Amino acid sequence: MKEIGGIRIRVIQGDITDLEVDAIVNAANSDLWMGSGVAGAIKRRGGEEIEKEAMAQGPIRPGEAVATTAGRLPAKRVIHCAGMPPGGRARTEYVRSSVKMALELAAAEGLSTVAFPAIGAGVGGLGTDESTRAILEGVAAASRTVSNVREVILVGYSDRAFNEIRTAVEQWEATG
Repeated sequence: MKEIGGIRIRVIQGDITDLEVDAIVNAANSDLWMGSGVAGAIKRRGGEEIEKEAMAQGPIRPGEAVATTAGRLPAKRVIHCAGMPPGGRARTEYVRSSVKMALELAAAEGLSTVAFPAIGAGVGGLGTDESTRAILEGVAAASRTVSNVREVILVGYSDRAFNEIRTAVEQWEATG
């Protein structure tokens, strides 16, 4: 287990939509419509109202985030991190920025446990290791200003994703 600025980092394998945490993160596009991948799973399990609520707050710029209710999910909130524009490619700076903003939103709402998928991986075009490093950089940046977020859970759905996330976390060192 790793800690970044007082925030515990945990890596698990499973379905992010099953987690009973304060918030789960949706790997979103900046228009906030929920198509495939993690977004599609959240919409299927939690309900279309999550997408409607998110889209009512958008569009946002890549690198930003918004929070919504969680519908039928066991989590309390869904935070939508825009790691890419619609139909475009994810960039590590978008992931980093959206993670920082997500944790600031969580802190403002008094949430202490936030679960993240590999934002921008898969259809976004980033490797899982690149995504993980950018997420950790976002956590490090947020840890300087948020105090009540205590735990970040990085979730890999497949064996491969879980192992890539775990390896990236083990190898990561803060650079600032």
